[in-house]
Amino acid sequence: MSKVNITPLADRVLVEPAAAEEKTASGLYIPDTAKEKPQKGTVVAVGNGKKDEPLTVKVGDTVLYGKYAGTELSVEGADYLIMRESDIFAIL
Repeated sequence: MSKVNITPLADRVLVEPAAAEEKTASGLYIPDTAKEKPQKGTVVAVGNGKKDEPLTVKVGDTVLYGKYAGTELSVEGADYLIMRESDIFAIL
């Protein structure tokens, strides 16, 4: 997990996506053109939450999120997603 100088606002969460699968369970290598966008990642930073709704995720949690959830951003060469907590489906 990396250290980032970004503090999300309100109910937003900064997630570092997991690396895409390189090969299948049976051992076949997946070409770059066929790799799917990961739907799992690690929470790097969290906001303060809304006034009536505190956040349930915390830094270091591994989470599942929607395929097209969040906004992609790149900081110091690393890729991140910033999304609302409501876009997160589960904590692993």
